[in-house]
Amino acid sequence: MLVSMTDLTKYNGEKCILDHVELHIENKDKIGILGVNGTGKSTLLKMIAGVENYQGKISYQKDIHINYLPQTPHYDENDSVMETVYKQIDTKDVHDFEIKAQLGKFGILDEKQKIKELSGGQLKRVALAIALIKPCDLLILDEPTNHLDNGMIEYLEKFLIKWSKGLLMVTHDRYFLERVVNRIIEIDHGQIYKYEANYSKYLELKQVRLETQLSSQRKRKLFLKKELEWVRAGVQARTTKSKDRLQRFEELSKVKDVEVNGKVEMIHTFSRLGKKTIELHEISKSFGQKKLFDEFSYMFKQHDRIGILGDNGTGKSTLLNILTGNLKSDTGYVEIGETVRFGYFKQGYDDLPMNKRVIDFIQEISNDFKVDGQGLSAKDMLERFLFDARLQHTPISRLSGGERRRLYLLRVLMMMPNILVLDEPTNDLDIDTLNILEDYLDNFEGIIITVSHDRYFLDRICDGLFILQNQHLRYVNGGYSQNLDTSTKEEKEKSQGALAYKQSKKKKIKMTYMEKKEFEEIEDVIMNLETNLNQIEEQMNGVTDFKEIDELSRQRDDLQKQIDEKNERYIYLLELQEQIDNQ
Repeated sequence: MLVSMTDLTKYNGEKCILDHVELHIENKDKIGILGVNGTGKSTLLKMIAGVENYQGKISYQKDIHINYLPQTPHYDENDSVMETVYKQIDTKDVHDFEIKAQLGKFGILDEKQKIKELSGGQLKRVALAIALIKPCDLLILDEPTNHLDNGMIEYLEKFLIKWSKGLLMVTHDRYFLERVVNRIIEIDHGQIYKYEANYSKYLELKQVRLETQLSSQRKRKLFLKKELEWVRAGVQARTTKSKDRLQRFEELSKVKDVEVNGKVEMIHTFSRLGKKTIELHEISKSFGQKKLFDEFSYMFKQHDRIGILGDNGTGKSTLLNILTGNLKSDTGYVEIGETVRFGYFKQGYDDLPMNKRVIDFIQEISNDFKVDGQGLSAKDMLERFLFDARLQHTPISRLSGGERRRLYLLRVLMMMPNILVLDEPTNDLDIDTLNILEDYLDNFEGIIITVSHDRYFLDRICDGLFILQNQHLRYVNGGYSQNLDTSTKEEKEKSQGALAYKQSKKKKIKMTYMEKKEFEEIEDVIMNLETNLNQIEEQMNGVTDFKEIDELSRQRDDLQKQIDEKNERYIYLLELQEQIDNQ
């Protein structure tokens, strides 16, 4: 066993990240860690890597070597790339040519370049190369695919498939989780759930777990309802009641309900898009002597879903800036229709004012936003995107990476775009939020143009690709897997998951507005009916007049009938909500 964790507990301020959990990592485990943003995935990696304190016990195999890739690596900015590698790696174990070859795999070609001259993405790729070169027993990777182009991701995937030692990683790349891992660990409300599965099998097992938990909870609540009637039967009779039965009632009453994560409620906003959208006429672009792409023409159709592919440095973000009018092409021109309204979701956080409070950032757009005819304040909008009262008054600088991306996305959608331009939209978003974003994009009425390294996302969303390759830009029909060959037939078949989902997706189950309202109020209604029933039964005890008893009996029977009907309706709505949650 490589690592054994027992009674592990971690608090982030008042928030419990891990609550007395247990986890063991074996020699050849390849583990993916899942959970919504803020649940503590990166924190768990840091604890195992020994760079974060905790309560409890972590035991390691004797003489274990751990390589850890953090989300944001830090090195001496005055060192060169090669000096940085030498400080991290014993050169007796690795030759210079191996180091240079690995750096080259991740696009780092000038090993004499200073760390301070590298972009954040280049720095992450240097750190990834170091983590893969350095011999170890356990490889810990935090979002390793961020800042990699598709070719690098495919290389990393093949490297990890062949990896014969322990692997622990946080990633939102669903193809990685499908092909590489053999175990999945889910962090949910301070607890750890373990699945001996890859991604597709995990989805099945998770649904079974939730259905079992919710079914047990529903039965427990129905049982408690009956027991509550028994407990309330009368003070005088209580002295004769079974102490064991009362004790069981008290114990069941203390059992916590199943905690279900809140889900982002995407806002469906759209400005009318006219017939003329974006027209590219013989555009090209170079920077100095470096040509990015030669003359290219294209007319965007009203419901185009275009993905942009290319290695790092080939001009993907440059192309987005030309399309949106933020940058001029060297030749040709771009025509943008009068009704076009861009929503530009950029790659980084440069546009976010870090010292500003979350709610102030959204109020700048609107504090009276209209969605489906309903007026929503900035507070309401933020709650839909899972920013509670505490987070709303927090400076943006204190948000996690995923929370910042979610906030930025909300602001973009509030601009009511009819053309969504997404530059690496999947970075730092958890898989639950990604699934909701993909559902939203399925139903978006305008044009979507996206740069993404997430292969599942490209397969799910895009029906056409712009491919930047060899200083040339071309258009092809279809998504990622339809246009790029994978190494084996088996890998190619595994690549079709998102496409198959897209083609076979059934109409989603939804509650109507009235059903939602009824579901929110029905427990209070049942409680009021039961209170009225108890009052009538108490009243009947002191009545001797036959006619009055007959009237009270009729009222009692009528109330009991209403309670039974409401209970049946409640169970139906509860099961409907389960189906919606499990979609």
